[in-house]
Amino acid sequence: MAMVEVTDVRKVYRQGGVSVSALSGVSLTIEAGAFVALAGPSGSGKTTLLNLIGGLDIPDDGRIRVDGRDLGALSARELTTLRLHKIGFVFQSYNLIPVLTAVENAEYVMLLQGKTKAERRARAMAALDEVGLSGLYHRRPAELSGGQQQRVAVARAVVSHPSIVLADEPTANLDSATGEGLLMMMREMNEVKGVTFIFSTHDPMVMAAARQVIRMKDGRLASGEGA
Repeated sequence: MAMVEVTDVRKVYRQGGVSVSALSGVSLTIEAGAFVALAGPSGSGKTTLLNLIGGLDIPDDGRIRVDGRDLGALSARELTTLRLHKIGFVFQSYNLIPVLTAVENAEYVMLLQGKTKAERRARAMAALDEVGLSGLYHRRPAELSGGQQQRVAVARAVVSHPSIVLADEPTANLDSATGEGLLMMMREMNEVKGVTFIFSTHDPMVMAAARQVIRMKDGRLASGEGA
């Protein structure tokens, strides 16, 4: 079953009166349960594509379906609901809330979902245990290392049981040992829980861990990619 279907998607950004084509007719299909890397140099369009799949941006042309839903046919409220319940995000800059503790950051999506306080806390603590942060529940982001903050971000992304997790350069700010551990942990979540993972990356370690690598250059897929 297809988790993501991208059909002839185009995206142009306008910067200082100049049009920059970020994506030029990209089409691809990613199956449910996949562990996929969108690979390419900076400016290849991989982060733009990830943002479009996550409904954080809108294509200028083409169609994107996620978990059977056509994103272009959804209202703003429906799109927000889809993101909240179906999609987990891991951002390169972590995007943790500075004034919240690790466990409160991990709970945040479930708070928006309306889960009870007891359920939020139990699931958040279990998720932090799963990513190796047992005992660090009450530390704020400034009291955690970069690798620990990224693990909190992963816990937050998966704790609400999304169908798909989108991770933008998840190892970019980590040393190789921490990055490898994070990838192994996400691979286990993929295999055990069936969560679909899509990464944007130019890290050879991430590409080696992926079961499928889709290469991008200059806003297009490399020849033969994406099917």
